[in-house]
Amino acid sequence: MVCGGFTCSKNSLCALNLLYIMVSLLLIGVAAWGLEFGLISSLRVVGVAVAVGILLFLIALVGLIGAIKHHQVLLFFYMIILFLVFVVQFSVSCASLAINQEQQKELLELGWNHTGNTKSDIEKNLNCCGFHSPVQSNDTCTAKCVASSDCVSCGSIIEPHAKEVLRVVGGIGFFFSFTEILGVWLTYRYRNQKDPRANPSAFL
Repeated sequence: MVCGGFTCSKNSLCALNLLYIMVSLLLIGVAAWGLEFGLISSLRVVGVAVAVGILLFLIALVGLIGAIKHHQVLLFFYMIILFLVFVVQFSVSCASLAINQEQQKELLELGWNHTGNTKSDIEKNLNCCGFHSPVQSNDTCTAKCVASSDCVSCGSIIEPHAKEVLRVVGGIGFFFSFTEILGVWLTYRYRNQKDPRANPSAFL
């Protein structure tokens, strides 16, 4: 049965935005948990994760308030912002799924060279040093293997799993991008529907 009524559209849009709110809170919580337990020491990484979570929370909150109140302006801006997020997320997801091995290596090396303080987290958690070749014990490596001088390069550990990670991340992003276009479609339909409990002569 197709969801075509006012109440059904409203409830579907509210449920979708509640899902986005839960995802945003989960993202913020995971970033805070990683910082608390020492899995992530870089405040920049935590800051980016929290910023993305807060942005998603605010977008979902605008959509939820607009859906509850049937507010035309809020629903319009929510629809435009959600469509822009869909375009960006869909493009990134497709790029993640279509990347080849050579591009993957270049991307990993570029990311490694710009990670800054996050390098020490990766070296400590994976017990490795350097990206292409293990560094010597007198270099700044926080891995335990430095003491025994039997470190392996972090690239040799990361690269075999990178394709699988990109596939998973791309698949999840691809799935959520369709929930966003569903949200745009629901918002468009809902904006043009009249509330049966409102004044029949009023334009909503």
